[in-house]
Amino acid sequence: MNLFNLDVEIPFSLEGKKTPSSFSLKRSAIILAMVLNGTLEMVLQIEKVVAGGYGLARDAGQVVLVAGALAGERVRVQATASKGVLKARLLEVLEASADRVEVHDLPPTLDLAHAEYAAQLEIKRGFVREALLRIGKLEGTVEPTRPSPDRWHYRSVTQYAVSGPVEQRQLAYRERGSHRPRAVKHDPVASDPINALLGKLEPGKLGNTLELVLRSSFATGEVVAALIGDAPRSNYSRAAMHLADLGVSGVSLARAGKRRFTGKVSVLWGEPTILERYGNLDVSVSASGFAQVNPKAATELYLEVLAWAGTGGTALDLYGGAGALGLQLAHSYQKVMVLDIALEGLERGDADAERLELNNVQYHQGDAMMMPSDIDTILLDPPRAGLDTEVLVKIQDSSAEKIIYISCDPATWARDVGRLVRQGWNLKRVIPWDFYPQTSHVEVLSLLER
Repeated sequence: MNLFNLDVEIPFSLEGKKTPSSFSLKRSAIILAMVLNGTLEMVLQIEKVVAGGYGLARDAGQVVLVAGALAGERVRVQATASKGVLKARLLEVLEASADRVEVHDLPPTLDLAHAEYAAQLEIKRGFVREALLRIGKLEGTVEPTRPSPDRWHYRSVTQYAVSGPVEQRQLAYRERGSHRPRAVKHDPVASDPINALLGKLEPGKLGNTLELVLRSSFATGEVVAALIGDAPRSNYSRAAMHLADLGVSGVSLARAGKRRFTGKVSVLWGEPTILERYGNLDVSVSASGFAQVNPKAATELYLEVLAWAGTGGTALDLYGGAGALGLQLAHSYQKVMVLDIALEGLERGDADAERLELNNVQYHQGDAMMMPSDIDTILLDPPRAGLDTEVLVKIQDSSAEKIIYISCDPATWARDVGRLVRQGWNLKRVIPWDFYPQTSHVEVLSLLER
């Protein structure tokens, strides 16, 4: 019996809103216990796909999020409670969407791979439209999602857990929503050089390594690696030599921390960087520093940014890292300033500017509150959390007439854009951009002017 489909109201809600009911508390407690224990099966009709790649359904007024389901499908699921939300594991697709494709044994991160690629693009466009309307409180045109040049093997950087006892160590993904490892020997979204390395690598020789990061270059075919661990430096010599024997160009060591690469990073062997093509330029990338994971898609976006930016006096690349984006404007602006807190990226970018003879690009270390006021154009590519209120004030008080805002999180982007519009800015264009095929992640490119 499907208790949630009975024609009654249930006197509890995992969203914290009680509802009237003719059910006894005893019956409700039984149902709730089944949900919490993951033993309640339900048949649901999926309304749409929402952020995170979940199919959204409703049962007796309760929202249920179903991993792996598509809009219009009728599915049988097993319901569980997760952090105050009712989620469900897909057991069977009773009526499938025409957009569904068969997939088998894919990494847990690929949460939209069960949809045709054209459908993935439209789903991501929907994420951005809904965020703009619901969070930004704005009605605006969201252009079609720009596709990635490659659907598979597009990632130039990957990170794997190194798990298991020494004699049985393996590289693994983390299961979605848990810390359970899933072994990986071939990665369908990683570049060919990374997969070639995975085929030869012996995890048992990585010693005390907790995580392994691999960064490849589509431009040169080279690979650099970073080992993440908390043991003394000398404990990683064997691991570095193993990777060197496999043809890796350089190996770095990063201390384990709550967030990746927030501690000290040192070179164990070889070169810390390789060159990769972004936009019109070959810039340096490392295994321990930020650079967009899909260089081919990022190149197309950067060229769009270059067209939108036009020409001017001073451009500011805020949260700029190594300035891969800001460097693109060096020939169309009199001065380009790159501001970021990460010293590694700033030093790498400064060396790139010198190598490329771009003498009008300046790198400055500091947080966003240190931004200058005398600027014409602001490039924004902030962390997932978006912009602080104080930063929005600094932007408003600047002389900038144009903002090009790039974001990997439609929700925080929509919140910030809504605030900017209410401060007098005009939202001119919004383009979702697919940097992450087969996943629910989407990049957003937007233009604001005043």
